[in-house]
Amino acid sequence: MIVNHLCIDVGNTSIHYGLVSGQTVQCMGQFPTHNFDRTPSPEFTLAVAPLISQAEGISYCSVVPAINENLCASLAEFAKPIFHLTCETCTGLNLAYPKPYEIGEDRIANAIAAQEFYGIPAIVIDMGTAVTFDIISSKGYEGGIIAPGLAVMTHYLHEQTALLPELKPEDLVNVEGAIGKSTVDAMKLGVAVGFSGMIQSILDKVTDSLAEQSESLPIILSTGGSVANLTKDWAQKSEFVQDLTLMGLGEAVKRQN
Repeated sequence: MIVNHLCIDVGNTSIHYGLVSGQTVQCMGQFPTHNFDRTPSPEFTLAVAPLISQAEGISYCSVVPAINENLCASLAEFAKPIFHLTCETCTGLNLAYPKPYEIGEDRIANAIAAQEFYGIPAIVIDMGTAVTFDIISSKGYEGGIIAPGLAVMTHYLHEQTALLPELKPEDLVNVEGAIGKSTVDAMKLGVAVGFSGMIQSILDKVTDSLAEQSESLPIILSTGGSVANLTKDWAQKSEFVQDLTLMGLGEAVKRQN
């Protein structure tokens, strides 16, 4: 029997959701996070109603605690059990971290998905507003690294200079060459190559650290919208999993039984 859960990943800008069973994620959608700033959202209730009818329950994580109450209020009328993944409700994954409450709930979900479906050791690279690296080893969730995301880089260049335009994400797909022949081309190369280089440098350091701990070669998983902006050579070095966080939420609630 297939058991679905409505899984909801609350991000700073958008809420992503979908029906999850194991590694299968269906009926995905997204919704603006700011719609929950002041009140519950009838629009969200309407959007997820068709999915709720197919779900045994609801599982969510959030990096915006201020909206959690309004989110749950928007789901209350469905009378389905609601599971909130936190460092305290996480089961089956040891959080080998001095201050577990500092770990983003989405990062815990990613780590659970990596552990359950891809094996350990693993390095999960989530490329959103910030780029996060999360390391899961035989000890459990060991910690990670947080670096600026692509949007932060392009926005900062534009904001802090008088003449440089702001690049859009689509400007940074399939950037080729090594020497820019215009201001925009130079910016594209600086951001795209620099972004890929940053990712690679951090990855090398983490991999070396795992080797020093006598861990085997880790699997590299990537997720998040900015993966498309990596240079072609780097993009081949990881396995891209679009819905890793939702998969982790589905597994997390399953472990409660």
